Amino acid sequence: MFQVLGGPKRLCNGVTRRDLLSVGGLSLCGVGAPVLFPALANAESTTAKNSEVTLPGFSRAKNVILLYLFGGPSQLDTLDLKPQAPIEIRGKFQSIDSTLPGLHLCEHLPNMAQVMDRVTVVRSLTHPWNFHGMQYATTGSPEGSVPLEETLGHSQHQPFLGSVVNYFDQQRHGPKPHGAIPDNLMLPFLLSSRRSAARYTAPSAMDLGSRFDPIWTEFRGEATRSAVRRSFGPPAEFRDPYLGVQRDCRFLIAAEADLPNDFSLDRLNRRRSLLDQLETLRRNLDQQAGRSVLDQKRELAFSLLDSKAIRAAFDLEQEPAKLRDEYGLTLFGQSTLQARRLVEAGCRFVTVVWDEFGQLNAGWDTHVDHYNRLTGELLPGLDLAFSALIRDLEARGMLDDTLVLVMNEMGRTPRFEGEGRGHWGRAYTNFFAGAGLKRGNIIGRTDAIGATVADRPLTAKDILATIYHLIGINPNSTLNDRLNRPVPLCHDGKVIPEMLA
Repeated sequence: MFQVLGGPKRLCNGVTRRDLLSVGGLSLCGVGAPVLFPALANAESTTAKNSEVTLPGFSRAKNVILLYLFGGPSQLDTLDLKPQAPIEIRGKFQSIDSTLPGLHLCEHLPNMAQVMDRVTVVRSLTHPWNFHGMQYATTGSPEGSVPLEETLGHSQHQPFLGSVVNYFDQQRHGPKPHGAIPDNLMLPFLLSSRRSAARYTAPSAMDLGSRFDPIWTEFRGEATRSAVRRSFGPPAEFRDPYLGVQRDCRFLIAAEADLPNDFSLDRLNRRRSLLDQLETLRRNLDQQAGRSVLDQKRELAFSLLDSKAIRAAFDLEQEPAKLRDEYGLTLFGQSTLQARRLVEAGCRFVTVVWDEFGQLNAGWDTHVDHYNRLTGELLPGLDLAFSALIRDLEARGMLDDTLVLVMNEMGRTPRFEGEGRGHWGRAYTNFFAGAGLKRGNIIGRTDAIGATVADRPLTAKDILATIYHLIGINPNSTLNDRLNRPVPLCHDGKVIPEMLA
């Protein structure tokens, strides 16, 4: 079936054949409601209205790759080691020097250590919450809460960073032409859709309207390794693609694998003709001013399925085997390589989520089996993918135009809690490279045990403000919500001058 994956629950399973064939009647039932909130057209200009954009780097980033490490990596076991702290704090890992003076990395990040002179590291992020908060980290929501993170379509959700960028771009330049690479893609699959527990809410465009929702890909490939996951239930073995994948793996915007093998372009065009007839009938009944969501989803589905540019961008086999190995033959490594291919092909904003797989407490949520998971899965996968991405972008002359973001929602507890480290929002680390950013740069400092911020406390909203600035959006801009009330993009977030080149 046709399947464009993305957005809030009402569309998270995509546009099925039945959805497409039912397009004529759906608007009668209210499904085609939006342009959802026309008042959003009153969003502030990207040129500052209430303050001048005077800091360097404004609009330097032509495209963005966000690598999101869901679960909360341990700052103490990655980029903020405390070798002088007691063993119960510092843990088992040794530190190694990096190409950035003063920055010591975990011994299991040797490849990253060689590229840190191109990177800005922020080690003083903080907030008061100890739960998974991708909504808080990647939107303007001023506060975090469990209901916000676990409730699909919560009324207090705000638009995802990539959706805001897509919205402002279309305000400036209009939508992309038919068949062009979409501008707000997320890999490898819908958030939380591969774990056994309840889902976290996936990022969406919210009041901007679902046509600005991220488009989620689907992953097709076989895992080459398995692992026993031990969470709150009995141990269970999972073949986990984050541990390793076969070389013929691929990513799809539309679920081509669900189409019949004989589903040709001629058949696709016949289906389009039938739908056009149904659409004509629908228009006679539909008096709405704008196109419906389903109109837009249907148009996108056809565009994706018959676009040579999109098919080429998603053909990982065009990459040399050596380069694919450098990124790592894992789900995260190949997703990161796919992200580079997409921005090179013209995608403005690509997000790769290192998500949970199998049981609860997978991904970077290392409550249990902390050391084994870090050494056998997490650190090697990040080490290869990030270092390869920086070198690859640099070799292609793309690093100065591409903003690379490595973000997460929190850190881990200074002291162990049983077999691992618990949630810890009071001190955590993000790191960044590329367009408009200062190279070889460390911002902020935590105390002797990595528990609290000792210098230059910053928030996720400051990070968002800085990202918007580099992308060319005034961080003081506002968007109107469904009640026509202005909502700040970053609330109290401020651009971080020390990050800028």
